[in-house]
Amino acid sequence: MIKIGVIGAGHLGKIHIQCIKQVDQLDLVGFYDNDPHIAEQVSEEYGIKHFDSIEELIEECDAIDIVSPTVAHFDAATKSLKRGKHVFIEKPIVATPQEANKLSSIAYEANVKVQVGHVERFNPAFIAAEPFINKPKYIEAHRISRYKKRGSDVPVVLDLMIHDIDIVLNVVKSNIKKITASGVTLVSSSPDLANARIEFTNGCVANLTASRIASVDMRKMRFFQNDSFVTVDFLDKKTEIIKLVESNEEPVDNGSSIMSVTKVNNKKGNFNLLIETPIVIHTNAIVEELKSFADSILNNDEPIVTIDDGNDALIVAYKILEKIENKL
Repeated sequence: MIKIGVIGAGHLGKIHIQCIKQVDQLDLVGFYDNDPHIAEQVSEEYGIKHFDSIEELIEECDAIDIVSPTVAHFDAATKSLKRGKHVFIEKPIVATPQEANKLSSIAYEANVKVQVGHVERFNPAFIAAEPFINKPKYIEAHRISRYKKRGSDVPVVLDLMIHDIDIVLNVVKSNIKKITASGVTLVSSSPDLANARIEFTNGCVANLTASRIASVDMRKMRFFQNDSFVTVDFLDKKTEIIKLVESNEEPVDNGSSIMSVTKVNNKKGNFNLLIETPIVIHTNAIVEELKSFADSILNNDEPIVTIDDGNDALIVAYKILEKIENKL
């Protein structure tokens, strides 16, 4: 088993502590939090050891799970990597692209596994949709939520939109040609609502909207392709594929989807509108990403979300922020 420790025992840190206990490959050694009140409370609630310093925790572990505030990521990750420990680090990977570049150098020198917590890659709805996503031409994303104080210390681009940035970069796999963006600051000192348009050299365009001042919660993406479009609802864990097929083309039932067919008449003739709803196997995405991290260590595989993936998403997020700030 892999001995793992958690740095940061706030809201998300406590979730990670619970999830680690569900991963057979991981042995939770303990945690560190710089707030003595939180440390005492979490230690008592979960029956795990609280360490007095990051260094003491690192010394006892094979791997470190960093779930502290973003501003503390670089320091915790650097200390862990320099002691030769594998690192799982929550998104955004660090506070700035400059820190990201430095951390990459340290990680490659350490020659250990580093996985970044872009958890939507492990969302069961996205996993069900992935086989149907093929060279999208246009991507539309809405990630909006009701206001919560937690996370408002950073711009909404780094708090929410970065999830969709990572998904888009992973799906499109093309260089970026142009970015335009705008945003609004309402309840915090940084943008609370943002819209970005990312144009890629392969012709794909992604339009991303993120807000933390909405009246409802929504986490949806749509991928428009030559022959279909794919809808992913990250919040309700649903996905849907819509295709226009020849009227004589019979849908193939492979047992992994629910299908419905609607007759369509247009200028080109008679077609069937095929709506396919893949069966989504509901899992805990955080548990799954931690399992994946453990497997990458035990099998010496590349993590599904690499340090380069985390850096790329952060760089794009900062380019979007720069475009927004130029307009504010």
